[in-house]
Amino acid sequence: MPPLRVLVCTVVHHPQDARILHRQIKAMVEAGYSVTYAAPFSAYDAEVWPEIEAIDLPRASGRSRAAALRAARRVLRERGRDADIVLLHDPELLLVLPGLTFAGAVVWDVHEDTGAALVAKSWIPGALRPLARAGIRLMEGRAERTVRLILAEEGYRARFRGIHPVIPNTTYVPDAVVPPGERRVVYVGHLARARGVDVMVEAARLLRGHGVTFDVIGHADNHARRLLLAAQEAGDVHWHGFVANDKAMALVRGALCGLSLLRDLPNYRHSMPTKVLEYMAQGVPVVTTPLPAAVSLIQIHGCGLVVPFDDPEATARAVLRLRDDAELRVQMGQRGHQAARVGYHWPDTARDFLGRMEAWAKAARPNPCLTLGTS
Repeated sequence: MPPLRVLVCTVVHHPQDARILHRQIKAMVEAGYSVTYAAPFSAYDAEVWPEIEAIDLPRASGRSRAAALRAARRVLRERGRDADIVLLHDPELLLVLPGLTFAGAVVWDVHEDTGAALVAKSWIPGALRPLARAGIRLMEGRAERTVRLILAEEGYRARFRGIHPVIPNTTYVPDAVVPPGERRVVYVGHLARARGVDVMVEAARLLRGHGVTFDVIGHADNHARRLLLAAQEAGDVHWHGFVANDKAMALVRGALCGLSLLRDLPNYRHSMPTKVLEYMAQGVPVVTTPLPAAVSLIQIHGCGLVVPFDDPEATARAVLRLRDDAELRVQMGQRGHQAARVGYHWPDTARDFLGRMEAWAKAARPNPCLTLGTS
């Protein structure tokens, strides 16, 4: 079978999103695929890899989504016809498919429980969220009938009638790591109230004067941005902003611990926080809130500490415990790294991902569900 031609599209995610670019696209490029990547490069001032063809799209944000979706539809209409695989990363993109014709397979990568995530979307009025959630469930049901699905979590299976492959958000695990240090706490990921930014900033304030620094890495929403800029001005945190995944992992190495302070929200209850696996992969102890998947991993492998939801005092105490017990943090780091190397190494997952893409491309044929109407 000749190398696949793949069109990857997002209008929501950062173009350097770890799952999209650093895992899936990197794996496809290394396998010899021809990859075209349509994403909001200019909106995020994002670097373009020379190995791929990039198409710049507007960014969909809050209620401002129409222009991005119109642009994405044009790209899908013009470039999707020649692709063996059209890989979509936003549920919104499902809305622009009717009327378009694709010779290859159309795949939706389900990153999150979109309906459950609505509770954290401040731009959707509370009274409209039940209606929006019902609409999303209808859209997901239609997607099962018209496109292929891959799921990022086992916990997403219950939302769908059919059986769909799970491509988990594993990470690159180096063969060897440096031992965790005693001064730097790290956080990697999107920054928002739902993800514990308020707790993290308050814990950093409580630890002022204890010789502990906080390296905070990630894109922030408006609330988190205001909070982080004030905390940085006070000297409590060093906010790096968005950093590409490979460079972010370099900042994680040698840290005292990594934080995952997600709140108790429906979208997180059946998900494994990717940052937990990334900290483990770099040999760094984890401090996490008691979400089921994270607790299970920590308890099985003994690679971190669990703190209550919304509790900056407990978070600060956990950091100090690890700082003051070198043997504990080194052993936790070693156990986390070993577990990640065996069970959560992306190149192992990538083989399943590529095999699935190739099988669907081979089996692809025009789908009448996607050719109704006019373009």
